[in-house]
Amino acid sequence: MNKDARNYSLGALAMAVLTWGCAWGLLLWLDGRVDLSSMAMLLALAATLTSLWLPMALSMLGSLLAVLAFNWTFVPPRGSFIVDGQQHALLLLAMLGLSCITAVLMGRLRWQAAQAQDRARQAEQLRDFSERLRDAARPHSLASLLRDELQQFLGAPVHLMILNDGLPLQNLDSAVLLMGEKAVDADQSTGLWLCLRNGQAFGPGTGRHEELPAWYLPLRGRVASYGAALLDLTMPDLTSGAKRTHAQSLCDRMGLALERHATEQAALRAHDEAAGQATRNALLAAISHDYRTPLACIMSAASSLQDQAARLSPAERKRLVATILDETEALSRMTDNSLQLARLDAAGVVLRRDWESIEEIVGSVLRRLRQRRAHLTAFAELQLRVRLEPGLPLLNCDALLLGQLLENLVDNALKYGGSNGAEILVRCASEDAAEFVVLAVRDRGPGVDLRSRERIFEIFQRGAESPEFRPDGRERHGAGVGLAACRAIARAHGGEMRLRVRSHGGVSFECWLPKLPAPQVDEANGGAR
Repeated sequence: MNKDARNYSLGALAMAVLTWGCAWGLLLWLDGRVDLSSMAMLLALAATLTSLWLPMALSMLGSLLAVLAFNWTFVPPRGSFIVDGQQHALLLLAMLGLSCITAVLMGRLRWQAAQAQDRARQAEQLRDFSERLRDAARPHSLASLLRDELQQFLGAPVHLMILNDGLPLQNLDSAVLLMGEKAVDADQSTGLWLCLRNGQAFGPGTGRHEELPAWYLPLRGRVASYGAALLDLTMPDLTSGAKRTHAQSLCDRMGLALERHATEQAALRAHDEAAGQATRNALLAAISHDYRTPLACIMSAASSLQDQAARLSPAERKRLVATILDETEALSRMTDNSLQLARLDAAGVVLRRDWESIEEIVGSVLRRLRQRRAHLTAFAELQLRVRLEPGLPLLNCDALLLGQLLENLVDNALKYGGSNGAEILVRCASEDAAEFVVLAVRDRGPGVDLRSRERIFEIFQRGAESPEFRPDGRERHGAGVGLAACRAIARAHGGEMRLRVRSHGGVSFECWLPKLPAPQVDEANGGAR
């Protein structure tokens, strides 16, 4: 019994004693002034008032003692329990019956009021618990709240078992979240798993395994169970059906929340899978479409060299070889970009990072560009300049990926950077209070229209205003994955791609990479530390 209940009992007992004391004081004062029946009515009134505060059994006992005392004190012959006359006996019996009936009625009313208050508290508890579960992003985080609610309601130890994800084929502790003041034993763990898998309660009053000293209640959703609760019945009054029903309602609220969360996660995974599948399908469709033209050119040039080599002039043979090399290079570049884009968009990708020199990365890219472009005439007059800021730090990066990013940007500038004779600038510098290293490729081309700037780094977005030209002068658009691959590479390194419009025409594609503390060199040991 808590402190409030003890205070209430003492207060009710004090009020009952005071009422009986006042009633007997009035009876003694009225003795001889009014008749016996009027005094009996005053005694019945006192019994009725005391039944407002005392339990039914105690109120009936008090009424019996009051009638006996009334008989001893006021009913002739006084000083004995002998009743003189049928009229007096009838008066005493009527007074005792009226007092007992009043005590029974008042006790029942008090019990009904207490039950109504309990139901109101339970309804309020369910409403508050449901609101918390509704607002929770992850109901698993409220498992402790359910345990506290059950312990507060029952005053008994509670253990919870909640599924982390799907129901495993075997009973594995790693598949569930276990909560309790102490670890459950093997029998209790088996009971929790049985309750979880069957979705049925068992224990006293459930009709299943009633010999057990505990309730096993499932956390039921509409389709399946998502956990189970073990409630130790350490107090006799916990075996009531009303308490078990309310405890099951709390568990079911938790089960519904877990089911809703599982459904939302499944829908999210299905949406992500559908989006990924749509992206893969679109990527395959775009690549297959863009592969047809270079493959046709390669087949046509190779067929001409095979069938008509003797009739072709050296210049024509050189042009066909250049076409094969150019188209093969385009296919290789599209393949590399597509593969990197698919790999970097996957979850949990790990880069092969090392401390690399920016000068070496830029130099290797320029060497590859010169080798690939040596045979091309369409870009012969394009000027490519490099400007590196002195004292640039080492980059903790994947050199192959960063080289591919820079090569894509230079190729993009060569395609869309303007007519022959235009200048393309590769610039590497520290920016934003030296917290970032910026790799920029700038051109003096027609630029990017305002509507395309926000989505230029998205997959399948192409520079429609400035077509790419093959060595034979015919135009060809890319697959739209080069800049998207650049953004994926930059983000994999913790950076970002940006587009900046130049004041005198052209654009600057910039990769902003965060500057990390370089490793310290231990000169004594001849290595980094």
